[in-house]
Amino acid sequence: MLGYARVSTGDQDLRRQHDALTSAGCDRVFEDKASGTRSTADRPGMAALMDHARAGDKIVMIELSRAGRKTSDLLAWVEELDARGIGLVVLNLGIDTATPGGRLVLTIMAALAEMERALLIERTRDGLAAARRRGRVGGRPRALSDEQVALARSLTAQGTSAAETVRLLGGVCSERTIRRVVAG
Repeated sequence: MLGYARVSTGDQDLRRQHDALTSAGCDRVFEDKASGTRSTADRPGMAALMDHARAGDKIVMIELSRAGRKTSDLLAWVEELDARGIGLVVLNLGIDTATPGGRLVLTIMAALAEMERALLIERTRDGLAAARRRGRVGGRPRALSDEQVALARSLTAQGTSAAETVRLLGGVCSERTIRRVVAG
């Protein structure tokens, strides 16, 4: 059996998944530190797993979400596994795609995982909109105030270089920022 472990960011730890997969009998565990929204082909560990897997193998993961977040991508991947004679086992759900019931449960769970992600995105957007209505502005602070942008544009129009404009503004930004605000 071949294991697959994935975390979304580099500062998350794969040990818990790796230990569970080893305990489940996996001979080898492939790992990724990448978002589940990236396609399976865009994850080096998944690509290596797919290159290594042969007919009769089973791929084991602790949770369905480790394979991906988008139902369409996940189902296409499961179909590829099925066409190649490779099984999928999801430990926390007791799913084994070698059985018709396992395939049905997997399809339903994949749809629920995508819905959960869509709801999370919707709640995040709603929260940000509510914060904006209360006067909270998110995101990175602007490098230059409106007055500084106007001055930078005026200086550039008079032929002042970006480097000199940065110096005249007190070095509060980079030359690239000056070029970007003047152009935009």
